[in-house]
Amino acid sequence: MLRRIIRRAVRHGNKLGAQGAFFYKLVGILAQVMGSAGEELKKQQALVEKVLRIEEENFGRTLDRGMTILNEALDSLEGKELDGETVFKLYDTYGFPADLTNDVARERDFTIDEAGFEKAMEAQRQRAREAGQFGTDYNDAIKVDAQTEFCGYAGTQGQSSVVAMFVDGEEVEALSAGQAAIVVLEETPFYAESGGQCGDAGVLKTASGLFKVQDTQKLGNAIAHHGELAEGVLAKADQVEANVDAERRAAISLNHSATHLLHAALRQVLGEHVAQKGSLVKPDNLRFDFSHLEAVTAQELKEVERLVNAQVRRNHVIQTDIMDIESAKQKGAMALFGEKYDDEVRVLSMGDFSTELCGGIHAANTGDIGLFKITSEGGIAAGIRRIEAVTGESALDVVDAQTRNFESKLNDAASKAKALEKEIQQLKDKLASQASASLTDQVKDIAGIKVLVAQLDGADNKALRGMVDDLKNQLGSGVIMLGNVAGDKVGLIAGVTKDLTGKVKAGELVNMVAQQVGGKGGGRPDMAQAGGSDAGALPAALESVDAWLAERL
Repeated sequence: MLRRIIRRAVRHGNKLGAQGAFFYKLVGILAQVMGSAGEELKKQQALVEKVLRIEEENFGRTLDRGMTILNEALDSLEGKELDGETVFKLYDTYGFPADLTNDVARERDFTIDEAGFEKAMEAQRQRAREAGQFGTDYNDAIKVDAQTEFCGYAGTQGQSSVVAMFVDGEEVEALSAGQAAIVVLEETPFYAESGGQCGDAGVLKTASGLFKVQDTQKLGNAIAHHGELAEGVLAKADQVEANVDAERRAAISLNHSATHLLHAALRQVLGEHVAQKGSLVKPDNLRFDFSHLEAVTAQELKEVERLVNAQVRRNHVIQTDIMDIESAKQKGAMALFGEKYDDEVRVLSMGDFSTELCGGIHAANTGDIGLFKITSEGGIAAGIRRIEAVTGESALDVVDAQTRNFESKLNDAASKAKALEKEIQQLKDKLASQASASLTDQVKDIAGIKVLVAQLDGADNKALRGMVDDLKNQLGSGVIMLGNVAGDKVGLIAGVTKDLTGKVKAGELVNMVAQQVGGKGGGRPDMAQAGGSDAGALPAALESVDAWLAERL
């Protein structure tokens, strides 16, 4: 309703010539006019202005397009009534409430097909119902006078009797194997879906039958067990042993307690404006919707997660007190807007961190949660965000999956890096081979022996060995001495063809040069490598090679 009022105001401001966002600017003026009666508005002024501005900007982006479509539809009308499908499309696609469309139409002397609009709305509601868990909702059709007593806070087992059964919305006296039905008991440990906590599952056992409960829902004052008779027969007034799936219930309770910690943590990290707008607590995960105007940052999510886990480690006793609603409010319990509470309420406390009204099932201690892990955060409506998270074993599974994913990505990256290194080395070897071909122009003749002495700059030291092999093949017979400067390091390599190793040893040659550049080295008679640290001395060291070789050749 508030959104419709805001959008109507924005449209009329637009008609009056207002440029850009304007509506939120009225908040400060309103607070001044209200005087002492507007103290609460003054406290929340910044927040209210932000909410209005975002809503105004969001609607402003669709107003022009929606108005264009509406005006085109009105211009093309042969009569004076706009069809309901178009009114619904404007509402469903562009956020135009039917009354806003009606305003525009009335100003142009048209009417809208309200009945057609309602028909389209009902069709949408029906599609939503059919997409639900049971396809057909018999709760509206089924009338039960019985009132089921819930006895599941203390445990997951109980003895009771069947007071009513329904098949396809019709009451029956007995069930046979294979029939899907709704069973109502006099009392039950099965928790009916409420307050965001999903309904329990389990079995109802009798002397002659076994009914598998797939879900539990409220049916007026009764609790309805939805499921199927797996074997035997089940009749009205039969005595049953009700057994809730205890492992499933325990997982649900952990997630439910975690939503309370999450709510308190969000208010602490994001601000007191955060309020719960919905939740869904299931065995495998939890979903929590809350009011907030912008995306929660990664750092804020990390802080919230750490804050919740800190309370988990403190292992608070989860205490439940029964008291009247006023006493609960005085204790500081948060009540959910729109929820209906009895005169006496259950107040759930987790140390001094969280105090809320709640009728659901919870863990005994916060430490039972074990680990809380947020899996996603996103917007679901204007000003409403949603966090999904897991606890306990499910949280460990998520951490394990993330670790495996990280390891897989790391291995993939390592494999790609190794392949790239191999490719780079191949390219370097190819470049070295091409470089060695150009070096043959520098070959000298000393005592009838081919000698190549050369300095390289920036070559890959690993590629030098391949370069020397190529040069040996090109020379056939000869002596090679190469020096390379890469950064501040000197790389040296000497090669001697095997027919000359009796006169010249590659190890002796490379060591002679290495000593002049601050290093040393050695190797085989036909191939030897060395390193050095004095790049400035390399030219002179290489020049000394000719004289050193002349003495030996």
